[in-house]
Amino acid sequence: MQILVIEDEKLAAERLVSLITDIEPTAQVLKSIESIKLAVKWLSSNPHPDLIFMDIQLADGLSFEIFDKVNIDAPVIFTTAYNEYALRAFKVNSIDYLLKPIDKEELRTSINKYLKLNRNVTQNVALQPQLLKQVMNLIQNPYKSRFVVRIGEHIKTIAIEDVAYFYSSEKYSFLRSITCRDYAIDFSLEQLEQELDPHKFFRVSRKFVVALTHIKDIIAYSGNRLKLLMMGGDHEEVLVSREKVTDFKKWLDG
Repeated sequence: MQILVIEDEKLAAERLVSLITDIEPTAQVLKSIESIKLAVKWLSSNPHPDLIFMDIQLADGLSFEIFDKVNIDAPVIFTTAYNEYALRAFKVNSIDYLLKPIDKEELRTSINKYLKLNRNVTQNVALQPQLLKQVMNLIQNPYKSRFVVRIGEHIKTIAIEDVAYFYSSEKYSFLRSITCRDYAIDFSLEQLEQELDPHKFFRVSRKFVVALTHIKDIIAYSGNRLKLLMMGGDHEEVLVSREKVTDFKKWLDG
């Protein structure tokens, strides 16, 4: 099995090559390439390998640019520091990926997956331009931009810019819009913390996640807490819990 590694971090590349040869001693790592420019040059002038390990973020840009410049005839396993949410599209299309730092057993699983699929893998997971654009968009904008809500028999979307805050009540989660409407959503507050841009939203307590741009006023409150006046109307007090006050102030300060 011939393998090409495209990785701009020298130590990461050396470790990956070491793990590959340890897991699959018969594998031949043809080359380790560190940039988009060099990868395009090599792929344009050499027979393509059986398998490519490709870091998404290279020093000279996103490695997806390689696919715009050369037709790759080999299956690809992406290595990346990006979170799983940003790469769901890969799983849907049966393209494997490994999160950094790369775990040896996860690498072994990926290699075994390739070996089982053998050469049919190229046909099964051909990298379509539309897929690459979709994943690039997810990586560049990995946080939710809108929520789908149900109103009786109707379904509508609420843009993230129109959300004043989220709250939980009796084991359910709700979105409060800046127009003072409440909508039930299928996310727990814990899930929302992963889905929302942390620069724009902050979980101020067990019950509330608030939007920075829709805080109208901040008032000192009893017990060293803070009270927030939010756009969208306050159906009840939105308080910053005592243990969150310090982090909340740091968040406000950017």
